[in-house]
Amino acid sequence: MASKIGDIIMDCPDPEASAAFWCAALDYRITERDDTGVAIAGPPSSPAILLIGTTDPKRGKTPIHFDLWPTDRDQADEVERLVALGATRVDIGQRDVHWVVLADPAGHEFCVMQRVDPAA
Repeated sequence: MASKIGDIIMDCPDPEASAAFWCAALDYRITERDDTGVAIAGPPSSPAILLIGTTDPKRGKTPIHFDLWPTDRDQADEVERLVALGATRVDIGQRDVHWVVLADPAGHEFCVMQRVDPAA
């Protein structure tokens, strides 16, 4: 049997703010809080995200990132929704591509892909 991703750990300066953003973005919910951070989770088959507080500044491009696939709206509408939640547009050197690069409130980059046809 192979392994599966259980948790994704993200360092951030404000775990509560990051949790609020990612819960709204992914339709997750807060499952735990302690002195180190906040845990959020979605459906049982989805990995949990642990948002751990740190004072270390983010340096450079995020080496691992999320690709978000809108499920109920087009890419432009999803980008607009995420920006309203606190994301910012980011230029990491991408050129003419079919995804949009954003950063969460803690500066972690992620991509918003074009909507996938659920019937496909």
